[in-house]
Amino acid sequence: MMNTNINKQRKEVAGGSGGASFHVIHKVPSGDSPYVRAKHVQLVEKDPDAAIVLFWKAINAGDRVDSALKDMAVVMKQQDRAEEAIEAIKSFRYRCSKQAQESLDNVLIDLYKKCGKIEEQIELLKQKLRMIYQGEAFNGKPTKTARSHGKKFQVSVKQETSRILGNLGWAYMQQTNYVAAEVVYRKAQIIDPDANKACNLGLCLMKQTRYDDARSVLEDILQGRLEGSDDSKSRSRAEELLQELRLQQPSLFSSASTTFNLEEVNFDELDQLMNEWTRFRSRRLPIFEEISQFRDQLAC
Repeated sequence: MMNTNINKQRKEVAGGSGGASFHVIHKVPSGDSPYVRAKHVQLVEKDPDAAIVLFWKAINAGDRVDSALKDMAVVMKQQDRAEEAIEAIKSFRYRCSKQAQESLDNVLIDLYKKCGKIEEQIELLKQKLRMIYQGEAFNGKPTKTARSHGKKFQVSVKQETSRILGNLGWAYMQQTNYVAAEVVYRKAQIIDPDANKACNLGLCLMKQTRYDDARSVLEDILQGRLEGSDDSKSRSRAEELLQELRLQQPSLFSSASTTFNLEEVNFDELDQLMNEWTRFRSRRLPIFEEISQFRDQLAC
């Protein structure tokens, strides 16, 4: 019955759209396999529970397992079944290709966030950094093709490293480990600075009551010194954080700023993490040579 309905809808769309194919209009793959039926139910009929059942059937049938497992986990997350999605990925990822493992890790990180599993999130982020350090990420290539909102774009190893460090910094923030978060954010900004991570760094400094340092970071955004400073969301957030600073420290903007004490930041913490991540490294990427000089750059 389902196959008949799918075929009927395809004919109706093709007949009323100048011959445009059904799967192109609805972003559904062509064919009549279990995975295609699952995508049809998900995207056209918009029945997530039925789609999950069909994705399971696709996985068991060995039909596009990489995509079926990932798509099923995403739908489960949308249905507040994140715990089930985590177990599904852990149980069936061995059936997926090597090329799919990185995207499955990204889905897992989102699921850990959804469930509040901070420790698991941190461990997986460390693992991803370890793979970059060992030259195993991106299948050994300097860039990879990513997709966001239906558009493809290239991501470099440097950009990916900074992104992962930013996520790690936010995870430490959730643990109220602001010292570790600051170190990670500063490392990320050395590699590929941007306004969003600068806002997070400013918030991290505020949590440590280091208001002068926070003000300096946030003003860099408003003065256009960072990549993404023209982004309205980042600028608005920076303005909100500065307003919060004014409320917390009324005299802050009329008094001389204090001198930044390098010893207040535990730079050894991330260095120790780096050693942990790379005990079994096969080769050292230039990015990690760059950020190892971070302490010297701040000291100048």
